Amino acid sequence: MRLNEDHRAFRDSVRRFVDTEVNPHVDAWEAAGRVPLHDLLPKAAALGLLGLEYDETYGGEGADASFQLVAAEEYGRMHATGVGMAIGVQAMMATPSLHAYGSPELKQRYLTPAVAGTAVTAIAVTEPDTGSDVAQLRTRAVRDGDDWVITGRKSYITNGAQADWICLLARTSDEGGYRGMSQIVVPTDRPGFSVARTFDKLGNRCSDTAELVLDEVRVPVANTIGEVGRGFQQQMQQFVTERMFAAYTTVGGCQYALDRTRRFVLDRQVFGRPLADRQYVAFRLTELQAEVDLLRSHNLVTCEALMAGEDITRMATVAKLKAGRLVREVADLCLQFHGGMGYLEDNWTARLFRDTRLTSIGAGADEVMLQVLARLDGLSA
Repeated sequence: MRLNEDHRAFRDSVRRFVDTEVNPHVDAWEAAGRVPLHDLLPKAAALGLLGLEYDETYGGEGADASFQLVAAEEYGRMHATGVGMAIGVQAMMATPSLHAYGSPELKQRYLTPAVAGTAVTAIAVTEPDTGSDVAQLRTRAVRDGDDWVITGRKSYITNGAQADWICLLARTSDEGGYRGMSQIVVPTDRPGFSVARTFDKLGNRCSDTAELVLDEVRVPVANTIGEVGRGFQQQMQQFVTERMFAAYTTVGGCQYALDRTRRFVLDRQVFGRPLADRQYVAFRLTELQAEVDLLRSHNLVTCEALMAGEDITRMATVAKLKAGRLVREVADLCLQFHGGMGYLEDNWTARLFRDTRLTSIGAGADEVMLQVLARLDGLSA
């Protein structure tokens, strides 16, 4: 797949947004422990960033997935990855199922304001005792007439402290394992809903991450996304877009980091000559640039397959696995080549080193990606 002039013009507009609306404020947001999403998201929505692939009926742009790739790559240039994560949750994690499977009434009520940025959203799957093993989730929704009564806890929820509604995965029947789950839109202003706490994290500090409590929260059964009992299957499709978002942003972030480090080693004088003159330095940067180029090519091929309607589960899993490992290697090398100053908290390499560690954990840990690939390759049950 080749990007055209429309993509390049769009990339320029997203880059201006990053340079003017995000990067000047990142240090303050990191110190505060949150991005003011009700202020930032409407600005992102003005560029169409929150509904690029969604129907114009609900405020979307009606574009294809290649524009999502371009936008996410530019998020990688943000000086704190937590900002891009917050936008990504809104655009590619909490809303795809609603757009794909929700009723017209449900989409008009909840998707439209999310695309406009006037409502903040979150995806609520993980629980305190249930991470990658989604089959073990315990949050339950019991039907009472025309309502669901929901009880449970959700943990590590990005945007959770600011969300106006969440896309909740809950168990709606006594069937075990992956059966009997449903996705439900839950407004956060309902009685019984509360934010128990926010977490102090190693990195992505400006991205609020919360533990949510649902204590007999009552919502209409009409808030169910798609068919009752099909929530797990729908969530697996939503995970595919989440994993590709991680791979797209990794390419942008790695490229930005390598570009900045390349400029540094060309200017930095060590023993009377540029640091870049050292063969090891030049070769390692070149080697990692080749790895970024390969991941970028894989992402483009995967995006093209997605637009052709193909099942990209394996390709997305490979992309996510490679992204998590590559960005850690890039962050470590960039910090190392900056020497002592790279270890200082006020240097960009320190934040990059902290922030990017999450890529191998979120949206399915590396070990889960390997398990998925082994199963797809017939090596495990």
